[in-house]
Amino acid sequence: MNDPELQKIRQQRMAELQAQHGGGDPNQAKAQQERMKAMEDARHTILSQALSQDARTRLNIIKHSKPEKAAMVENMICRMAQMGQLNTKISEQELIQLLESVNQQMPRSTSTVKFDRRRAALDSDDDDL
Repeated sequence: MNDPELQKIRQQRMAELQAQHGGGDPNQAKAQQERMKAMEDARHTILSQALSQDARTRLNIIKHSKPEKAAMVENMICRMAQMGQLNTKISEQELIQLLESVNQQMPRSTSTVKFDRRRAALDSDDDDL
């Protein structure tokens, strides 16, 4: 990926961290929002360079249904790009493999439904007597 873009992202992150430790000046808040927007734009640029069109489409679909999982995958791809681990664009199959590894890392949330038969028996057959 492009080194100037990575340097820009690092500088923005440092500025963000410095702003978090600073005061509550309204100008700083506006500047921080601009930095966050610039970081988001840089993130989209990195993702568009790192992902093929099919992979980008799949990631956008996942982002609508499971935003936390998509954010994890996006962060993983950005880190890989920053560390220089990506030599070519990530194909859809490689993205699927990344998603599967994220699925293994994320704890499964199990939902259970309890049905209390005593409370559900309000209209019992005893009313007919």
